This record gives sequence, C-alpha cells and structure tokens, in this order.
Amino acid sequence: MSDVTLELDGHVAVVEMHRPPANFFDRVLLQEVADAAEQAQSSGARAIVLCSEGKHFCAGASLGDETGRLDPRAAATLVYEQGRRLFALEIPVVAAVQGAAVGGGLGLACAADFRVASAATRFEANFSRLGFHHGFALSATLPRLVGVTYAELMLTTGRRVLGEEAHRVGLVQQLAPEGAEREVALDLAREIAAAAPLAVRSIRATLRGGLADQVEQALNHELDEQEWLWRTEDCAIGITSSLERHEPTFVGR
Repeated sequence: MSDVTLELDGHVAVVEMHRPPANFFDRVLLQEVADAAEQAQSSGARAIVLCSEGKHFCAGASLGDETGRLDPRAAATLVYEQGRRLFALEIPVVAAVQGAAVGGGLGLACAADFRVASAATRFEANFSRLGFHHGFALSATLPRLVGVTYAELMLTTGRRVLGEEAHRVGLVQQLAPEGAEREVALDLAREIAAAAPLAVRSIRATLRGGLADQVEQALNHELDEQEWLWRTEDCAIGITSSLERHEPTFVGR
C-alpha cells in the first residue's frame, strides 16, 4: 500500500505523504511522491500542493532497508535519484509546511517553488549538528531563496528558523494561521492554476533556467562531502547525541 495519495481538484493536484507523525522519507516514499507528481502533471494539473499527514511536514531522511544492503553513498544516491525527478517537473509546486521541516525535509520543502507555513513552523538545516554535510541539493536551492550569507548561517549553525523569520528572509512566501497551512497553500495553487498555463510554464522555465544542472552538480558534490564526513568521529558523536537527545561535544576528527 502506497504512503502517498494523489487527489485532483480541477487543475490543482494534492500530493500527500502519509507517514505520520514525522514523515521521514526514504527512496520508496520519494519515488511515490515523484510518481504522483508526474501523474498529476500528465493528467492536466496546472499546480501541485505537496503536503503531509500528521504533526510535521518532514523531519528528514531515513535510508531504511537500503543501509542494510548498500554503503551509505549508494543508499543516498538511490534516494536522490528520486529527488531529481521533482526538480524536473514543469508545473509549480506549493509545499504546505506544518510542524518541522528538518534536514532532508528542508531539502524537500526547498525543491518546491513556494512554501506556505505558519509562525509555529520550524525549518532546520541540522546537518552540521550531526557532523556531516548537507544534501538534497540545498547548496543550489537554499541560497536562491534566502541569499548566500543567510544560507551559510543556517547550514553552519544548524539553528532553528521559525515561520515568521523564514517569511522575512524569503524562505516562506505566505504565512498561514497554525493548522491552516494546507488551505492557504491550496488557495495559492488555485491562484496559479487560474493563470494561463502555457505562460506559467514558460515563465517558470525562464526563472528556473539552469536549476536542474545546478542541482545535479550540487548533489554530486554534496555526496562527495557526505561520504568522507560520515566516517569521522564527529559524525558518530553528532548522530549519537541526536539519538540520545543531548548536546554534542565535537572533537574535530
């Protein structure tokens, strides 16, 4: 049974993930998301709302069974192959972000064209707090949204950015009341869908021109950096500290 559903409402498609409460993703879930989004596009949808069931939009990646049979790079590569498909879509995607978008969940949110969140939503690039390099092409997407300096601030500190600040810096395009993120995202998607669809695709292609190539280069570089950092003592410390819910003390090895 799929953990992703697709609903069509006129020219708006709703692609929803169903792994509450945290909606951790793996290769299978991202594949189902990409399949649903591509099906929506081929069925005549003009905009997509990407959302999830439960408390959080997405709390990050879980490589699941892949790590049992593959090395970490190979497992991550399979996940990112599905993520690439989201960047290849030709129609706008609006992410309805409730709760947390953490790590790979932030990457998934940033793959969308627009993000709708509430003041209570939190965005967190927690990679440096875990001891390794960020992924999901955040090297390409995050600076486009918030600027290079603020992206560096988020990525190097791993700090939490709440909805109002995220809106102020450009990570979030519309603020919604807490609990109404999906409804506001649907309103935005309907507004997009009411515009001339060929013009929308053309405008989007112009503004996102070159992004697919940047994503490809970013993913390859990010995997290179992740591969060696996963083997460090600091990474072991960071992951253990996260699991045990205490602050890490890194040693630089």
